[in-house]
Amino acid sequence: MANIKSAIKRNKQNEKRRQKNRIFRGSARTAVKKARTLMEESDLPAMEKATMEAVSLLDKAAGKGVLHKKNAARRKSRLMRRLAALQKQNK
Repeated sequence: MANIKSAIKRNKQNEKRRQKNRIFRGSARTAVKKARTLMEESDLPAMEKATMEAVSLLDKAAGKGVLHKKNAARRKSRLMRRLAALQKQNK
């Protein structure tokens, strides 16, 4: 455990940030998982809506600095590629 006042303060700040970041990271993860699940079920309108929601949450997490912007871009790209392939397949 830290004995120095500034280290104690830093630990408190880190814990607060960790708790805040957890919300954004978790919601983005959940949205991506939901979109992937709907892609397996082949429900096109719900799939598109869930994918857009996941993209939005990934952007939000990247904007807050919770995820690196390139990490978010990579995840969005994979989701959109999969969505496009399924849309092409269903036409």
